[in-house]
Amino acid sequence: MESGTANFTSQDEAKSSPLALNLFDMPGVTGVFLGADFITLTKTDDRDWDLLKPLVLGAIMEHFQSGKPVMTEASSSDGSQDAEEDDSVIRQIKDLIDTRVRPAVAQDGGDIVYKGFEEGIVYLHMQGACAGCPSSTATLKHGIENMLRHYVPEVEEVRAV
Repeated sequence: MESGTANFTSQDEAKSSPLALNLFDMPGVTGVFLGADFITLTKTDDRDWDLLKPLVLGAIMEHFQSGKPVMTEASSSDGSQDAEEDDSVIRQIKDLIDTRVRPAVAQDGGDIVYKGFEEGIVYLHMQGACAGCPSSTATLKHGIENMLRHYVPEVEEVRAV
């Protein structure tokens, strides 16, 4: 993907991505998250990574060798909302998330998407590997919330959506 991310939690949602559809064909795959330079898979507990990994790598290699696109439609998410007015506080929040938070979260195979800012509360959505991670709550509360409160005094709290 050239920019943004795409998160698919079912095969029906993945119709815009030939790569994600191929990955969902594997037994035990329950989620596919595509980033600019990484792919995160979610699997069922009864599947062993050691057995699934060669199948996944083979499917990815086969897809790229076929020349098919990763996405057939523009359905990526860059964390912005067009309908919301971009005042200076919201621009500051989005800029901090894009420059300081998203790169760190991407290293762990996830993404964080800005969902809104109301009455001092920033609403964020964790995706990919970060969505089900037990540490994501601590990351939101202690890491992201503290950073945003430091740089943007209007921020009082961060909540997961």
